[in-house]
Amino acid sequence: MPLNATELANLANASLDFHLREAAQSQVLQDRPLFNDLVAMKDEFPGGKEYLTEAVKGQYTTSMKGYDHDDEQQYVNPANIKRTQVKWYEVSSGISTTYTELKRNGIIVTDDGDSYGGSSVSQAEMVQLTNILDDKIDDLMEGSKRSLADMFWRDGTQDSKAIPGILSFILDSPTTGTTFGIDRAANSWWRNRATLSISTASAGDQTLVRTLQKEFRQLRRYAKNPKHRIYAGSTFMDYFEKELRSMGNYTLEGWSKIGKIDASIADIAFKGIAIQYEPLLDDLSRDKYAYVLDMNQIKLTTMNGEWMKKHTPRRPVEKYAMYMALTVTGAIKARQLNSSGVYSTT
Repeated sequence: MPLNATELANLANASLDFHLREAAQSQVLQDRPLFNDLVAMKDEFPGGKEYLTEAVKGQYTTSMKGYDHDDEQQYVNPANIKRTQVKWYEVSSGISTTYTELKRNGIIVTDDGDSYGGSSVSQAEMVQLTNILDDKIDDLMEGSKRSLADMFWRDGTQDSKAIPGILSFILDSPTTGTTFGIDRAANSWWRNRATLSISTASAGDQTLVRTLQKEFRQLRRYAKNPKHRIYAGSTFMDYFEKELRSMGNYTLEGWSKIGKIDASIADIAFKGIAIQYEPLLDDLSRDKYAYVLDMNQIKLTTMNGEWMKKHTPRRPVEKYAMYMALTVTGAIKARQLNSSGVYSTT
């Protein structure tokens, strides 16, 4: 027996629900560590106007000064609070299936209003329809995650309506421009750390490791309970491993195995923090870069109920097709920049 339009919509809706309930990365084709971390630690905001704002402070006016006898006391009027301003965005993805495509797969759909009409669906139709929907919903879910992960890195210039990502505020040249409404040039505390073109002339000099050692002191200088994560491109990781091998890690690890020599070295870390390979940095021609991000201060924030919100709109009167979509409303914001940094090799 043929499916009616309501049954088809309900089946599609149930299938989409099933995929949305799965673990966030169960169907991922390549690792997306930044995306995973942002989603795992995201927060929410209620619906509101165009911008999200937060109070931040990087200067203090009051100070102690010496006096004796009847010296006049000096009074100041502190006014140092500034407010970040972060615009939220709406992004979407969607798929469609035409009735013609369903017919070619042996599935007949009847338009008989909103009621079920008492029709039943054969086992063959159910199997065929499930296969079609699985393929399309796999594409919807994977494509949505893939594009969001890419978006969460990019600076937003690729699309004025896309959510600007990490590269929009963790800058190679952090001393100029305005970020989230605050002038970096006039406020040195509102800048990320940046050390570029770290020498790779001699692995034995340990230039990269020594640079990170110095930088971590500064990254922790003003941080309050930092939750640092390190995301690196493949070339940066290659050179880091080269420095480690130059100091004997290969020998120590290789000969420590009983009965065999292991030519690998352990997964790399710094200050106990795993250096995670971020494939998207390679895709963005940033394979020589690494980003140390304080995820306590950098957040994905989404409107209440608007993260991967599903939509199954009714068939428009002028088309014989069914539709499914996902929408996200939100932004990536930062409350502090000087506890995060960008680093690159030559």
